[in-house]
Amino acid sequence: MFFIYNVLINIVFFFSPLIIIIRLARRKENIKSFLEKIGFITKKRVSGKLIWFHGASVGEIQSIIPLIERLEKDKKISQILVTSNTLSSSFIVNKLNLRKTVHQFFPIDCNFVSSKFLNYWKPSKAFFIDSEIWPNTVNNLFNRKIPIILLNGRITKKTFNRWMKFSNFSKFIFSKFNFCLSASEESKKFLKKLGSNNVKFLGNLKFSQSENQNVKIDMNLEKFLKKKNSWCASSTHYNEERLCGLTHLELKKKYKNLITIIIPRHVDRVDQIKSDLDKLNLNVHLDHPKNKIKPNTDVYLVNSYGKTKSIFKICKNVFLGGSLINHGGQNPLEAARYGCRIFHGPHISNFKEIYEYLQKKNISYKTTNQNHLTNLLQKKLDKKNYSKASIKNLKLEGTKILNKIFDEIC
Repeated sequence: MFFIYNVLINIVFFFSPLIIIIRLARRKENIKSFLEKIGFITKKRVSGKLIWFHGASVGEIQSIIPLIERLEKDKKISQILVTSNTLSSSFIVNKLNLRKTVHQFFPIDCNFVSSKFLNYWKPSKAFFIDSEIWPNTVNNLFNRKIPIILLNGRITKKTFNRWMKFSNFSKFIFSKFNFCLSASEESKKFLKKLGSNNVKFLGNLKFSQSENQNVKIDMNLEKFLKKKNSWCASSTHYNEERLCGLTHLELKKKYKNLITIIIPRHVDRVDQIKSDLDKLNLNVHLDHPKNKIKPNTDVYLVNSYGKTKSIFKICKNVFLGGSLINHGGQNPLEAARYGCRIFHGPHISNFKEIYEYLQKKNISYKTTNQNHLTNLLQKKLDKKNYSKASIKNLKLEGTKILNKIFDEIC
């Protein structure tokens, strides 16, 4: 199976220029990401001990920021390399302005590209986050006797069943990890069955939070929103924005002074989203600090990254997308930390345990469709947010988990 995988990944590499050109046209890549993904190195490796973290995209990278901030203070570590696959995640790392940390895009998992990458960076340890497992890279790390750790490992039942179709291959890969820290008890069970020898569950790292959060708030936007009844739809995916537009139209029958804020998961879709909302005869304002918001604005559409926290600080009723469609949901903890009341659809398999925790605390509410979402919002818009004690409890839980994981990996 490993041979077949290498044949397939080499075919992907051969066609990668065409694939990435298409992604360039869709603004999902830039020239730098293209070059780094095919094996070019654009950052300097400093002398000394280097540790490497790899996560797929925004959620995975955000989950390790508190860990990286602590490791930055370790004098034994000279450099921290963070790799990811998406532009949005690279923006997050670059905005941190951490002294030792550099970002590069993860190279295509061909054997020769992976070998070139590892020969240059020479990590002392390699951490793969969530479910980012790349066979050639894992095998090359193992052959170089570099410790491999799966951090916050998440294996869903669907993913487990896929791996089990190639059980010998899964054992070949998962047995190479020195140890795995799972994101849940369920993932711990699956990782053991897949061939991991040393698996622990210390808590979900996504509960932890950065101690250096600096949230900039647009004062004009804050002033405008405070005069309105508002709710936010964050991390939305295709067709969810239209459902939110329909929800707005229904809510406006009761709340005349209503504004809906939409933060799409992928901002490159903004033009299409605006077109869909225009067809509903909604007045859409594209987020821009120099554009004055008209009083009759129905939807405030965010078209850039990095605005989510500032919106959560102002708007306390939040629907989290990727959940009314069969996507698996998005991480609700960031909204919860800002005291938001959270609404979500039925498809939350990616964050099942986290939502169960929030539901027990009466922080999140499940909705089944657009009409149900409208009814829930009608009941909750006028109510006060949950207590500061809930926010404090979340922080304490996150700190406890972070301490355990930090002690385990250091």
